[in-house]
Amino acid sequence: MLKKLSFLIVALVFSACGQSQIKTPINAINKFEQFKSKEKFVADNTIFYPGIGDKKLKPILTEKINLASDDFKKVAASNNATEEDYQNAIKKGLQRFSVIYLEIDTENRERICTYFEELMDIVGLESSNGQLNDFMYDFDYEEKTTK
Repeated sequence: MLKKLSFLIVALVFSACGQSQIKTPINAINKFEQFKSKEKFVADNTIFYPGIGDKKLKPILTEKINLASDDFKKVAASNNATEEDYQNAIKKGLQRFSVIYLEIDTENRERICTYFEELMDIVGLESSNGQLNDFMYDFDYEEKTTK
């Protein structure tokens, strides 16, 4: 009996430490294609977004968001996607904006975050683990207060 109980405890510990697998919704791939094909950075009164101000940034930002959609689609198509896989896709997608980050105003950063939230919704990912917040505000409290 003690042996069985020990085995059960060890099994529970390992399963709790394991990757949180996310079951890909049946229509996810189609939703990624729909997401990718829609025009982006246009005015949207439902979220109080006025549209992109600097028109030369629109194709650049659109390409980067569409690449993030491709990243999510690739993870979803693997059929054994974990939360960590999606977190890595978010990280990779947000890093693409680093070279032009200073050119992106607050409204467009907010819109980029809502696009990532749309991608997360497609697969049922609940959280970006703070990555969207970090991207939005580019603020690391520890780093800012220790310098």
